[in-house]
Amino acid sequence: MGRIRQLDEQTANMIAAGEVVERPMGVVKELVENSIDAGADRITVSVEEGGITSLTVSDNGCGMDSQDAANAFLRHATSKIRSSEDLWDIGTLGFRGEALPSIASVSKLTLITSDGTDNTRVVIEYGKTVSVSSWPCNQGTEITVENLFYRTPARLKHLRSGAYENSLVQDVIMKFAMSHPEIAFRFISSGKEAFRTSGNGNLQEVIFQCWGREPAELAIPVSFSDYDYKCSGYLVKPSITRSSRNFMHIFLNGRMVRTFRLYQAVMDGYEDFIVKGRKPLCVLNIEMDPHLLDVNVHPSKWEVRISKENQLEYLIRDQVREALKNTMLAPNIRPVKETTYYEQIPLETNVSFRTPYVSAPSAPVTPESIPAPAPVETSAAQLSNTQPQDTPVNSNEVIEPNPVPEPVIQRLPDMQVIGQLHEKFILCACEAGLAVIDQHAAQERVHYEQYCNALNKNPAMMDLLVPITLAAGDDLVRRVEELNEAAEELHITFEAFGHDTLIVRSVPSWMKDLDEERFLQDVIENFRNETKSVYAKMEKKKIATMACHHSIRFNRALNMEEMKQVVLQLNDCENPYHCPHGRPTFVILDEKDLTKEFLR
Repeated sequence: MGRIRQLDEQTANMIAAGEVVERPMGVVKELVENSIDAGADRITVSVEEGGITSLTVSDNGCGMDSQDAANAFLRHATSKIRSSEDLWDIGTLGFRGEALPSIASVSKLTLITSDGTDNTRVVIEYGKTVSVSSWPCNQGTEITVENLFYRTPARLKHLRSGAYENSLVQDVIMKFAMSHPEIAFRFISSGKEAFRTSGNGNLQEVIFQCWGREPAELAIPVSFSDYDYKCSGYLVKPSITRSSRNFMHIFLNGRMVRTFRLYQAVMDGYEDFIVKGRKPLCVLNIEMDPHLLDVNVHPSKWEVRISKENQLEYLIRDQVREALKNTMLAPNIRPVKETTYYEQIPLETNVSFRTPYVSAPSAPVTPESIPAPAPVETSAAQLSNTQPQDTPVNSNEVIEPNPVPEPVIQRLPDMQVIGQLHEKFILCACEAGLAVIDQHAAQERVHYEQYCNALNKNPAMMDLLVPITLAAGDDLVRRVEELNEAAEELHITFEAFGHDTLIVRSVPSWMKDLDEERFLQDVIENFRNETKSVYAKMEKKKIATMACHHSIRFNRALNMEEMKQVVLQLNDCENPYHCPHGRPTFVILDEKDLTKEFLR
């Protein structure tokens, strides 16, 4: 009896602070969110030693009167919501009423605020109110937090160096600037300005301030939507990648969140354009009805739940892929600048020159299970230097009018083949300069798309001598139609076989080297757990390997007609810029840079 007691308010606030405030970056995040909710269009953040010693957030928002300034530090006191029904329609970044009392319980906090008529200063030291008084100031709010975690050494000892904490604070401010380009942000570190945005609403300008010139120049604007979601922002061309997801920013209704399924959707859209292990750069802001977004998951508000998340994933994946596919993605290569402009070049007297041997073209090898790709014929309209042949005409024959040719989609820049380099690269002259085509990667892309089209139109299936039976349970047998719809892209059909068993009678030929039963069991488990199936990627890998094995190899000499054929076939591809493994098929040496190398 008597062992259960209610904790005092100070202890409860310190416990809550452990969830809301983990380090100075969390304090800045909570205070800046309050400034944005207050309607501020100018926000300044100033820190000392990464915010461990002190940090200040000031804004020109609506401010508070003296009564609101005092009540703001009561636990669960907020102006954002009034009742539980408002939790389903949250339009602000903050709403829990825990941030200010939690921060004040683990630091010395000073609040100076004005709503234009009433000016107030509140001082709180580790949860205890020291003073509430009038104080002259402009409209807006300024909060200063000093000696964070000074009286909670268990939390203080886990903070890292001031430079590291400073980098985290600057990173979160950059994210705020990208999610709200209409707000002018200023970050001051140890008395020096480290970051600033103009607040003119130009997101590309903010990207320049955050990531530098090259990513901003290569940023592709995107805007797409469906019935529930509207997405806008920028995708950086895949010629620039990073090793981590830190440069992938996805905001939901202007809120920064960590949503790994949406990150994966973006990476799936980039899959055909970047090499394995690299991550893209992007800034996407997704707008939706607040009823579709549950932000009341964790006090830090980094985690959210999204209704119809699968729908949003497919929208992002497909639209990202479409945006990249319709954009010129050939990287420009700039010569490396040397510090020494003139060097002594040794003259070798025993250099021999030889004429490269041109081998006869060999017929491409095509897998038996896949129809042979149709050859692409060279036309005079496509290559200006192809000579037409005179054909005798019989006067007795009725000459039918020639059909109107379909317009040729020009995905590549106009290229004129001028030769081959080291039996590895095809050299072409183009308007921008010199295009260097990787002959193996180019034909690998051609064969990959031809094989994919053949499989999608008429997938090669294997009838199983002994059908595969899978124990699935009564619940999945009842949902067999939904399961088949989810596995449609894998060309697999499940049939009910009793009340708790599924049966598969045929599988795609690309599964012959896999453990079919285990593979199908994983497909079922993914469907049960509502996990996105990743096995379609296995089909792509298999086709990519086939395309690689039947493409032109390095160290093979090509004649002029063969090189022209490679260029024409590459132009017909949906994605002529990258091979199936994400490597570029060609690069462009800019004419201006080449001219500079000759000091002209």
